[in-house]
Amino acid sequence: MLVAVYAIFALAATSRAGVQISTKFHEAPLAYVLSAFAAAVYIVATIALARRGDGWWRVALAACSIELLGVLSIGTLSLVDAAAFRHPTVWSVYGEGYLFIPLVLPVIGLYWLRKTAPAKVAA
Repeated sequence: MLVAVYAIFALAATSRAGVQISTKFHEAPLAYVLSAFAAAVYIVATIALARRGDGWWRVALAACSIELLGVLSIGTLSLVDAAAFRHPTVWSVYGEGYLFIPLVLPVIGLYWLRKTAPAKVAA
């Protein structure tokens, strides 16, 4: 289920960033590059969560951590400096445009990764 939700977000964020960058990049380059970055993080997380092995577990951990850091940072910046984020990103206002799922998803992902940690990492 977790991988499916990540896959949906990867598709949604990639589509959104693609349309934004191809049609109105000049209006808000920062916001649209951040949306593309979020899309890349979701793609990497989806692939890593779907794979098995210590290496993929570490990649998933890094992707979910970057995602959480990104949504917290961009969410806070979008509230503090709203003028810089007139055009929303996936992570603006902590994922408000996506029902705050971008805020909750990495927490669930990190929790799941903790529960499924390889033996040598868990020790």
